Amino acid sequence: MSKLIFVNLPVTDLDRATAFYRAIGAVKNEQFSDHTASCMVFSETIHAMLLTHDKFRQFTPKRIADAQETSEVLICLSADSRNEVDDIVVKASAAGGRADPGLNLDHGFMYGRSFEDPDGHIWEVMWMDMEAAKTAMAETASA
Repeated sequence: MSKLIFVNLPVTDLDRATAFYRAIGAVKNEQFSDHTASCMVFSETIHAMLLTHDKFRQFTPKRIADAQETSEVLICLSADSRNEVDDIVVKASAAGGRADPGLNLDHGFMYGRSFEDPDGHIWEVMWMDMEAAKTAMAETASA
């Protein structure tokens, strides 16, 4: 069985956050959701657990970072094409997020952009041509 990842994110408005992640293509798993949490599924192996601050505090004694003010984590999703990268960022912006809070990346074989969700969490979206990347890495190593 493949390993699963559950990214736990504190959110200030669970309904707004759930709607945002639905808008960019995640599906809510009702089995693991309630009035304090939404389990948003990106793939069979990638899930974002959106947690109210009260729920999030049950898992850590540390103060919750304000992602609008500080960076606590950068999360990166893979995409199947350059167009999918752009599509996800456009959807995020249309759903109330902010497009491209960081630098865009375009190395030909690797293309990436980012978005910020309404709570300030930054997600990178990357596409890579693996064959071209292997060639580029081999050329760098031999230089």
